[in-house]
Amino acid sequence: MQSILTDFYTLESHEKMENGSIIAHIHLNKDHDIFKGHFPGNPVTPGVCMMQIVKELTEKFTGSRLFLKTASNVKFMAIINPFETPDLKLQLDIDENGEDVKVKNTTVFGETIALKMTVSYKTLTS
Repeated sequence: MQSILTDFYTLESHEKMENGSIIAHIHLNKDHDIFKGHFPGNPVTPGVCMMQIVKELTEKFTGSRLFLKTASNVKFMAIINPFETPDLKLQLDIDENGEDVKVKNTTVFGETIALKMTVSYKTLTS
């Protein structure tokens, strides 16, 4: 799958847990142009970029191209400053049911929860 967030983050590692969850460790590129405008002198990772990262990781782990259908319970709980906390851990609970893919995500840095959300995607066929 091709990322629309070119050079925005790197997937450092991932593992599938016994309960089926996938734990992914990513590293944000603090020098990415997005942070020059969001916000100058006080960089903040845009929420929409975090949502895109979840989508791209889900595409990678399912091997499917996805289209966002719904997002619920989206809670941005802490600011992600790429200079202070560039290393993030994402837990993805992925439930595939035919062409529907539901994901529950929790994103943390250290012990701080930064994002919690539930999203539903539709599998795209080429």
